[in-house]
Parts: sequence; C-alpha cells; structure tokens
Amino acid sequence: MKIYLAGPDVFRPDALEWAETGRRLCAAHGYQALIPLDGVETTAAGIYHANIALIRSADAVLANLNPFRGCEPDSGTCVEVGFALALDKPVIGYLDRPESSTERVARLQGSALAVLEGRPVDRDGLFVEDFGLPLNLMLAVPVKLVIGGLAEALGALQAVSAN
Repeated sequence: MKIYLAGPDVFRPDALEWAETGRRLCAAHGYQALIPLDGVETTAAGIYHANIALIRSADAVLANLNPFRGCEPDSGTCVEVGFALALDKPVIGYLDRPESSTERVARLQGSALAVLEGRPVDRDGLFVEDFGLPLNLMLAVPVKLVIGGLAEALGALQAVSAN
C-alpha cells in the first residue's frame, strides 16, 4: 500500500531526516511512503503537478493538520487532503493536542475569546466555528483524526484498512 505523507513538514530545516523517519515508519507497517520531497521538480507548477500525481498514485493520505503559521493547518496540505477526499481515498489526519477549534484559537491568540451574539469571536472580531471539533468541519467531518503523530496515524490507517 502506498501512503502519501502530507503536511508542512517539508518546510522543516530537518525535512530530509523527517522524510527518512517517515519512510522507516511506513515500511515498518508494510507501507511505501510517498513524500513530496522525493520529486525533482523545482518550479511551483512542477511541484504542484508532481504532488498531485503522487496523491493519485497513493492508496491513502496521512496528513499533519497541526497549526502552521497561524491557527489553521497548512493551506497546501488542505488542498492535498481535499483532492484525496475527492478521489475517495482514505485520509487520516493527526494533531498534537486534543483541543477544540475555539480552544486552539484562544491558545494561539494568547487570550480568551470574546463573545458576540452568543458566539465566540477571535481578536479580529470574526466568529470562530464552535461545533466542538478540533478543526473546521470541512476537515473534521470527512477526515479520521488522531491525536499524536505519524505513528498514531499509521496505527489508525491499519485499523481502518482492517475493516
């Protein structure tokens, strides 16, 4: 089974080491890791098309959905997840913490959320989705979410694949 590893981890200073660790973890579970860093493309369009091809060839996607440069997951990862879902591929997302969207926004903005018309609002005065989910409903509903990292996501994928 081929697994596409989605997430902002490709931007880490130790991205190549992260990729090797991901490959080893996947192999230990009997899977082949497909990692965006494996491509030779260097242009934006080339990278996009290569990643789309990898997702098409994958049997499933594991996605790091932790906050990236703000309160929400990496936008590129969200596109990859949406594309995989549109192809009807299983997607397992992983998060470091068990917290709701409102808890995460409050933590990352460094203050309690205000309330307007009975609904939580962030420091910009915008309503925060409050369904008690860890992510926006468009991710939290279709994606199987686990707390932990890649190892926990692989375990969840094995459980889903066994059914």
